[in-house]
Amino acid sequence: MADSRTLMGELLERTVPPMGYELVDWELQPRAGLVRVFIDAPKGVDVEDCARVSNQLTHLFTVENVDYERLEVSSPGLDRPLKKVADYSRFAGEEVQLTLREMMDGARRMKGVLRGVAGGAS
Repeated sequence: MADSRTLMGELLERTVPPMGYELVDWELQPRAGLVRVFIDAPKGVDVEDCARVSNQLTHLFTVENVDYERLEVSSPGLDRPLKKVADYSRFAGEEVQLTLREMMDGARRMKGVLRGVAGGAS
């Protein structure tokens, strides 16, 4: 049987992209009853976009009997994490900041211009 995180991820992946938005990331904090969803679109997102997704997810969670107290839908902001290969292609040429798990050349944080994805992967 799948756990609540897996089910939530499947619900969000099945719902947000067909609405025309990219599901950038999401958080589930069961103790706080919080579901936080970060969306984006090529043109960016505004308050109306967040409200549209929030309303859709509220209805979906009711139908699917998702137990939550608070739902937050927002843009990932300027410090948006790059998690998918497509993110690295989309933001090629942009300035990025990396935080490494281990030090490299005496530093864990680096800034530079993202070149894209090696080997032409997308």
